Amino acid sequence: MRSRDARFDGEFFFAVETTGIYCRPSCPAVTPKRHNVRFYATAAAAQSHGFRACRRCRPDAVPGSAEWNVRADVVGRAMRLIADGVVDREGVAGLAARLGYSARQVQRQLTAELGAGPVALARARRAHAARVLLQTTDLPVTGIAFAAGFASVRQFNATIRAVYAATPSEVRAAAPRGGHGPRRAAAPFTGIPLRLAYRGPYQAGALFDLLAAEAVPGVEEVTGAPGARTYRRTLRLPYGTGVAAVDERPGAPAALRKGTGRTVPGHPAVGHPGGWLDARLRLTDPRDLTTAVQRLRRLFDLDADPYAVDERLAADPLLAPLVAARPGLRAPGAADPEELAVRAVAGPEEAARLVREHGKALDAPHGTLTHLFPEPAALTAAVPHGTLGALAAALADGALRLDAGADRDAAHAALLALPGMDPGTAATVRARALGDPDVAPPGVRAPDGWRPWRSYALAHLRAAHPTGPSGPHTPEPEAQS
Repeated sequence: MRSRDARFDGEFFFAVETTGIYCRPSCPAVTPKRHNVRFYATAAAAQSHGFRACRRCRPDAVPGSAEWNVRADVVGRAMRLIADGVVDREGVAGLAARLGYSARQVQRQLTAELGAGPVALARARRAHAARVLLQTTDLPVTGIAFAAGFASVRQFNATIRAVYAATPSEVRAAAPRGGHGPRRAAAPFTGIPLRLAYRGPYQAGALFDLLAAEAVPGVEEVTGAPGARTYRRTLRLPYGTGVAAVDERPGAPAALRKGTGRTVPGHPAVGHPGGWLDARLRLTDPRDLTTAVQRLRRLFDLDADPYAVDERLAADPLLAPLVAARPGLRAPGAADPEELAVRAVAGPEEAARLVREHGKALDAPHGTLTHLFPEPAALTAAVPHGTLGALAAALADGALRLDAGADRDAAHAALLALPGMDPGTAATVRARALGDPDVAPPGVRAPDGWRPWRSYALAHLRAAHPTGPSGPHTPEPEAQS
């Protein structure tokens, strides 16, 4: 905090008792005395203790903690489900049912470890969604209240005042002009403009290469020249549908653009404050905003901790030059876990056919985007036999769960139990659909020194040899340190 180290933004927050505000570690606005500072694991915990968000550093806009990607326990699973909006849609009882615990047990575990229960954690996310809608759209305040997930306008007004020390109208008036305020010049793809923040260096090119290679016509497209591409796709969401666009060229904080970011000798990635990817969302129902944003964050692996990953993998002689060549390489996830599982089993040509014949057409096409990927229930009759049919049936009847809070071991076992499912495909689904950062597909002798980041190690091997033996849909080599 004293060195304003942006590597820890989103990993913890600090609050200042004399000012009543809470900040991200890199906040440039405050230099408080140590005895006036309190530390919190989440923004929700700081808010629950009566602190409001700093207007200078905007701590609600930081990347999420990478810890929730790694952890497979009930707290990690709960945090992923809350981020996906489950508490807003199903309440604490629904969250607890998905986790297989009582509501009281979930409340106790989250409060004991994070200083805030599920309601407070969901409330913090609603406040952030409301601020985004207030500052980037012309929706009426009443509509924003319900779109952000609040039960009443009164609750919405009280929360915004508590979190931002301002009325909704004042929050809207404070929107940055020339950033993502509603008065900026119209873009070719209109929608809610967003900045998807990440920490540290980010190898956008490698991820966009993969998305371009995998794109399913009608559902996805990648346009533009390398270095300035845009990825667009359709989204099936809890309340409606959406179309998302994400730009390849990262944005960077002013300090980095001016060359004032700190570095640490021997590790050029350290001290890189990170940046953001510009995105736009078109939603048929604005209540889907937080869920859509979280699914894009998982797809682009924006909550990763590249410092921890790179430090661990660079200690291996085999991976050290690969890490040096691509610091901050991400392991992509999935915007729709069930879709990814079907595509992993079906292959690209069959996936394209399934979209043409069984995908749901959008009410109005958006360029080449015309369909949503078919739901598993729609495929059970269309593909009644084989591994794909068994997968669709298991997803449709709930025997296999791939949602944000699914138990990774249980889901992996259910995948392997499907007739004809090969271990390599199951491993791919675990790594990408379930977001497990520590997956080594069969056939790869991954050293223990790669743990808990084996998925990232394999991403480096694939990036270094995109058409070689470690490329997609082919057996993996044995990797030795």
